Amino acid sequence: MNNKEDERVDTGAKEPYFWNPRTHEFLGRTASSWGLILLFYLVFYIFLGGMFVLTMYVMLLTLDDYKPTYQDRLVTPGMMIRPRGEAMEILYNTKDTESWDIYAQTLDNFLGPYNNSLQVQNNDECPPDNYFIQEDSGEVRNNPKRSCQFNRTSLEECSGITDRTYGYQKGQPCVLIKLNRVIGMLPGKDGQSPYVTCGAKKEDNDAIGELAYYPPNGTFNLMYFPYYGKKAQLNYSQPLVAVKFLNISLNTDVNVECKINSNTLKTGGERDKFAGRVSFKLRITSTNN
Repeated sequence: MNNKEDERVDTGAKEPYFWNPRTHEFLGRTASSWGLILLFYLVFYIFLGGMFVLTMYVMLLTLDDYKPTYQDRLVTPGMMIRPRGEAMEILYNTKDTESWDIYAQTLDNFLGPYNNSLQVQNNDECPPDNYFIQEDSGEVRNNPKRSCQFNRTSLEECSGITDRTYGYQKGQPCVLIKLNRVIGMLPGKDGQSPYVTCGAKKEDNDAIGELAYYPPNGTFNLMYFPYYGKKAQLNYSQPLVAVKFLNISLNTDVNVECKINSNTLKTGGERDKFAGRVSFKLRITSTNN
């Protein structure tokens, strides 16, 4: 009798797990059990999806199409040069047209929107040395906002009009400098516009030679500020400063650093030591290949 009971126990312990035809269980659960589990997860994920959509909807209600609700930015904007070459290096041979013509073409393309005819057509002639403030009237937006003209001719010898090579053929290259755009930034006070100064690193002081700035004194005039954003200020022309290297030493590497000078902006800082400044290498050779 005991042997038969043991056989029945052994037989019961070996019942199939994947599908049990006797209990109609699949992987150890009945159809109703599986149904309840699937229903729970379906409701659970629908709830999570609804919470995500609701959160995104509430967040989007706080956003402004024209101005950032919250601005986490550096105190001082970054700077950039044109042309910038590879790895912020401008290297060419005055005797090799192909080596410098690519830089001249880059400047031509970049300065195209600054042609005087386009500036007169799209932008206003503003009084200098004053901010161009265009405030909204309560909830009524003053959009699109107007912009001040920055005419290509203000870059004088670096405009590409009188010298199509921008000085590269003569070994007197022009480099354009611009500030990164920051909405609402006021870069000067008491009518003093920020200006750019450039110099060589200590080891290259004797090689950089004399510099010329355009517009005069290398200023970013206050009339181009504040910037109201790409959507609100459709035709905004970012101000530029051109630096012309008049007698830089040939056949040597010259490490150049340009920085912004302002009574409201500080160069460098704990978050970014390169804020308000830009560094690049300039090497001009003059040899026949």
